[in-house]
This record gives sequence, C-alpha cells and structure tokens, in this order.
Amino acid sequence: MVDYKRLFDLAGKTALVLGAASGIGKASAEALAGLGARVICADLDEERLRETAAALGAESHRCDAGSAADVAALAQTIASRHPRLDAAVTTPGINIRRALVDYPDDDFDRVIATNLKGAFLFLRAFSRLMIAQGGEGGRSIVACSSIRAVTLEPGLAVYASTKAGIVQLVSGAASEVGAYGIRVNAIAPSIVETALTAPLKEKPEIYETYARHTVLGRWSRPSEIGAAVAFLVSDAASYVTGSTLFVDGGWTAIDGPPTGLTQTRPSEVPG
Repeated sequence: MVDYKRLFDLAGKTALVLGAASGIGKASAEALAGLGARVICADLDEERLRETAAALGAESHRCDAGSAADVAALAQTIASRHPRLDAAVTTPGINIRRALVDYPDDDFDRVIATNLKGAFLFLRAFSRLMIAQGGEGGRSIVACSSIRAVTLEPGLAVYASTKAGIVQLVSGAASEVGAYGIRVNAIAPSIVETALTAPLKEKPEIYETYARHTVLGRWSRPSEIGAAVAFLVSDAASYVTGSTLFVDGGWTAIDGPPTGLTQTRPSEVPG
C-alpha cells in the first residue's frame, strides 16, 4: 500500500526559495521547512531576508530576481555548496497599475524585467543546475503566476501579460527538462493577505469587493499559497508538470461575484 503521508514529507530534501523575505515567498519557505526540507532563502530585501532565514535556521543569499548576474551567481553558489537541489521556487513580482495608453517605457521595462525576465532567468539557471547535478528524478521548479494570466481589469494589461508569459515559460521548460526527471509548474493566486496588499484594508469597499469575487468570499492567507507550493514540490505531485495550479478561492470559476443563490435549498433553485 502506498504511504500517502510520506509523499508529502520533504525531509532530506534541499529547497531554494527566491522571494523568501516576505509574502508568498516567505510562506513558501515556511511551508517547505515545516515539512522537513532544508531551505535556502534568497531575496533582494536583506533585512527581512535575514529575519526569515533566522526563524527557519536557513541559509540565506542576497539576490535581485531581475538581474541575470545575481541569479547566475546564486545558482553557482548553491551548486558549490549543495550536491543536490531538489526544489527551486521563485515568487518575486511587481505591479504598476496604469492604463496602457499612459504606460511609461521605464515602468514597462521594470515590470517585464522583474516578472517575466526574472522568471526566465530563474528557470534557465536552475534547470541548468539540476540537469548538471544529474542523479535520480524527483526534482521540482515552481514559478509564481497569477489569476491575471487569464482575467484582468483596466490598468493591469502589462502585469497580466507577464503572468500569462510565465505560464508559457513554465509549460515550455517542463517540456524540455522532463526527460531529466525535473518537473516545472506554476501557482496562480488571486488575492492574498500580504504586506503589499495591506493598504487595501484601509479601503473597506475595495477590500470587500475583491473578497466577493471569490466563491469563498474572502482573501487567502499566505500559508494557503505556501501549502500549494509545498504540494507541487512534494512527491505527492510526482505526475504533475507543465501545469498551473490556481489557488484563487474560486475567482476564475465564476463570471463575477457569487449571487448567493447557492445558499438556497435545491427545491428553491429556479430551473
């Protein structure tokens, strides 16, 4: 009989999380460590990076996700210190909300560099590392997309384009490295309670409007996204690759906010 509990156990595995200083990245690092992985934390925010790493007893490295030199150096450092990297997770992303007709070149370049190019740099560097390390399969790479890959609102065209691009990068990478026993997937969150979204709590109308877009009627906790990352990294997802896992509270399952009709008894539902 299959030991299903063991499939989720990450003991003995080494996992890198880029973006570990805060938000989804921090929650991912905590989830992986909580399931037994030896976690390596990386981020551009050195102060909060040290705090995360200290809390987890983890190794830490400064890295700008949008810098080819930084990402390559991070991969080289990890390769020199660890004979096997089992999982690599990247979460950094930025959004500059602005109408397309008013979008400055500099802002466009910045969003593309961090989100789309950053994902490309990470996938390239750590696919190379894992291929070079060889050995048995069971390795995993996870990137962070968004529900904005498939649905958006005015002002999000550039951000959404990067998130859609990440989905295709992940699919392409998965098709190319599967033969080496490497799985590549993406997560696509909707609305998450993080420090970056905290200002929206000061605008209850906006905050509640977004909450009502989900089937569950609430924002997600970072730990709920971290748990999804941990699943994709684990052997429980050993046959999952080239996929995007929507962790969105049902946002993309419906066209607009729920109506409350599901709260009525079946006999009362108009047909």
